[in-house]
Amino acid sequence: MIAVLSALILATVLAPFLIYYLGRPAFGILAIAPGAGFFWVLSQLTNSTFNDGNSLQYNLKWMPDANLNITLRMDGLSALFSLIILGMGALVLLYCWGYFDQTRRRLAMFGAQMTAFATAMFGLVVSDNILMMYVFWEITSLLSFLLVSYYGERASSRRAAQQALMITTLGGLAMLMGIILLGRQTGQWTFSALADFEQITQTPYITIAIVLILAGAISKSAIAPAHFWLPGAMAAPTPVSAYLHSAAMVKAGIYLVTRLAPELHEVATWHLVLIPLGLFTMLLGGWMALKQRDLKLILAYGTVSQLGFITSIVAIGSREALQAGLALTFAHSLFKAALFMIVGAIDHASGTRDIAKLSGLGRAKPGLYLLAIIPALSMAGIPPLLGFVAKEATLEAILHESLLVGMPRNMLLVGVVVGSMLTMAYALRFLWGAFAVKKDKDGERLGTSEAVENMHALAPLLWIPPAILTALTIFLGLQPNPLSLGINQHLDNLFGHHEHTHLALWHGITIPLGLSLLIVVVGFIVHWQRNVVAKWQFQYPALGSADAAYDSVLQALRTLSLRTTASTQRGSLQMNMSIIFGTLMILPVIMLIRGDLTNVHMEVAENPWQIVAAVIIMVAAIAATVTDNRLSGVIIVGVTGYGLSFIFALHGAPDLALTQLLVETIIMVLFMLVLRRMPANTDWKQDPKVSRLRAWLAVGVGLSVTLVGMFSINARRSESISTFMPELAKEIGHGANTVNVLLVDLRAWDTFGEITVLVIAATGIASLIYRTQSFTRSSRRPTLRVTGRRWLAAGAESEQALNRSLMVDVTTRLLFPSMIALSLYFYFSGHNAPGGGFAGGLVAALALILRYLAGGRAELDEALPIDGGRTMGTGLLISIASVVVPFAFGHPPLTTGYTKLPVPLVGDVSLPSALVFDAGVYLIVVGLTLYILNSLGAKLDEEEDMRKQRARDRARSLARRQRNRATAQSASRTMTSGKEK
Repeated sequence: MIAVLSALILATVLAPFLIYYLGRPAFGILAIAPGAGFFWVLSQLTNSTFNDGNSLQYNLKWMPDANLNITLRMDGLSALFSLIILGMGALVLLYCWGYFDQTRRRLAMFGAQMTAFATAMFGLVVSDNILMMYVFWEITSLLSFLLVSYYGERASSRRAAQQALMITTLGGLAMLMGIILLGRQTGQWTFSALADFEQITQTPYITIAIVLILAGAISKSAIAPAHFWLPGAMAAPTPVSAYLHSAAMVKAGIYLVTRLAPELHEVATWHLVLIPLGLFTMLLGGWMALKQRDLKLILAYGTVSQLGFITSIVAIGSREALQAGLALTFAHSLFKAALFMIVGAIDHASGTRDIAKLSGLGRAKPGLYLLAIIPALSMAGIPPLLGFVAKEATLEAILHESLLVGMPRNMLLVGVVVGSMLTMAYALRFLWGAFAVKKDKDGERLGTSEAVENMHALAPLLWIPPAILTALTIFLGLQPNPLSLGINQHLDNLFGHHEHTHLALWHGITIPLGLSLLIVVVGFIVHWQRNVVAKWQFQYPALGSADAAYDSVLQALRTLSLRTTASTQRGSLQMNMSIIFGTLMILPVIMLIRGDLTNVHMEVAENPWQIVAAVIIMVAAIAATVTDNRLSGVIIVGVTGYGLSFIFALHGAPDLALTQLLVETIIMVLFMLVLRRMPANTDWKQDPKVSRLRAWLAVGVGLSVTLVGMFSINARRSESISTFMPELAKEIGHGANTVNVLLVDLRAWDTFGEITVLVIAATGIASLIYRTQSFTRSSRRPTLRVTGRRWLAAGAESEQALNRSLMVDVTTRLLFPSMIALSLYFYFSGHNAPGGGFAGGLVAALALILRYLAGGRAELDEALPIDGGRTMGTGLLISIASVVVPFAFGHPPLTTGYTKLPVPLVGDVSLPSALVFDAGVYLIVVGLTLYILNSLGAKLDEEEDMRKQRARDRARSLARRQRNRATAQSASRTMTSGKEK
């Protein structure tokens, strides 16, 4: 199981490179991974691996207190759905080989997304941990969005992708709340443990949990009222429709319902939600399919109908219902994927899917016609195909279902029969629309249409995959026993061997057989009288358009958002900040007044130096509000940061003090880089009345924050976790510096998320500055050499270099190596002393800033001529490696390794693996500084130099024109004088 998952992940990683260099044949190589996985799962089912409750399991403990262990489990049900996911995935990838003819660059990402989707679906069905299953669930939604938007240049594709993502993600969020509620109330966070939980009906809030979980299931499987996204998703390429929207993604909801039905069907809410919605969806989809003119839309609405059919059956939860539902699931995957592939072949060869433009295709391509007839008849439930076997089992299960008594059983039976009649009708409509010779309005035969006459030959890979699926449809219809044995491995574990049942092609002359005959006859009549049926269909849907309702909801939300924004954010920074600070001041104080905490005390200061630092901070804060000079204001605000750093040091937090000191210095420098292009003083003066209100607001916010902080500190009921941190840092992280161990080990996940956001933010800043220009730099070995009489590396050719101060040059040259050495010292000593990768990176950043301030962008290029993006990327990759490498040794991510290295004359040197993570942090800080210096500094300098150069060029051009004009006038006067003489 792990090998299959690893092979799929490897195929996903290699897919872009294989397709980019090999082209479309690379799809055949990618199909090997899911194909091999399919045969492995098939061998497990053939060998009865899952009999007697056996399963394949893998468990990796990771955050067990949060119920986030990585738990994989393959039982009979997971194996059955894995066959669909892996087998269909392999055939669809082969089909892509013959279908696409676009550029390799676009196909490279498409291939990676398709294999990633197969990986996510396989992970979904083998996840025993319900929360882990949800992670894969959301990954499939995201990949579906990317695949549906393959033709991103088309507005229809973008809208369809956004709609699919919105619906499935909203359903997924509701499902997450239901999962958490169910887990908290039952204490069970795995499917296997939930199956053994006997008090499910007595669980508090079980109805709410079921409704929320089913919201995710019905949205993913396109059950009404969330059905409309699936027909819209037909804007995707045909391989996506054949895999995601007929065989794989839409089966995720079916899988979840099938997994939970044996336990949760005892709760009345389960049947009340699923069976009516499933039946309504079956009838709605079948009726809508009869009015479509696009072959893919006929199949899309047919898929909606079939998904409602399957959901209503498996939701019953009995052995016979689950057997019939699983048989329907397999039959649907086979015939619907084959039909989508055939439609793709027709579209690829003729350039159209419009049934009005396809006439005589059956005579022109009889082989393709025969290939389409068999899966279409299986969809209609015609013997001896698998669709007939599954439908017979369904009718038999409904007629004798003990869980449904009286009217519910009769309504379900009537709904299934009527829905099956519609299925027969739209199956015939599909065959007629694609292959028949059409007639015009006067009833005259049109013959072969132009699109059919101009069709090119079909590549073998356009018909071989659907031919394989068609052959399986025939084989499993004639010999359903292999499928029955696989299904029974799952059912026997749930219900025992004493109720053993089998799928069969012939059950004798029975009521289900009579109903099947009735379905065929009525469905044929409905298609035969399609013109009459068309008159009964409303031009506008009787219940309204769900797609239009979706647009209306979005428009209403957009309008509400705009009005809310217009009333609270009027474009005034002062107004926005006033609202934010007012809320911050009022709400917490109201909660404090309503609270019952009375034993509040506060110690103003532990020593006089804290009072001195507080006075300095207050004076600087007041001074910042009255100064008009921008640079002075930045420096004064920086004083408050330095005062805070001093307070940290007084409280015994040297790491925080050091970090605060370095960050404050860098922020001041960066502010100066921006403000130097602005006027030195502010011309705008605030009205005194408004200034007074802002001052009172500042006082109120300060007092409220102080009160909240005081009450929060005194509200603690248990011992602070910080008291255990030094011991944990020593035992787990092998370090004496608790702060640094906390960042790179105990809470390294937080740090990893923060540095990832930092990289994204830096890229965004550079993009805003450089706009459409490239912001990459050439990389080479840095230098620090004496050039002529200069003390720094940059030459003296530029105007800025000629105006440099010798004192600044000498100071920079002396300080730079020392600062780099200090940064490395902080990096290596941070695990046991103040410092760390972040502090070391900040010191190195200050050293680079010093070089830039001394010599400009030329000096920065000489100091570290390495692209900042590559530096940050390297740091992020190093951090990622430290996260995932422990997996290779069977440990959770970010597990710290530790060793001691004997060094002569020094002794034993501690080497924790967290140093690797810290190295990534160090490089990211340095790369971020390079990015900012090159964008806010060097790029602005370059633009300023270009502006000055253009001004000089214009001045020279103007002077040249004036000289030419003066010369011309002088020559004219000379000629005039000569003529007069």
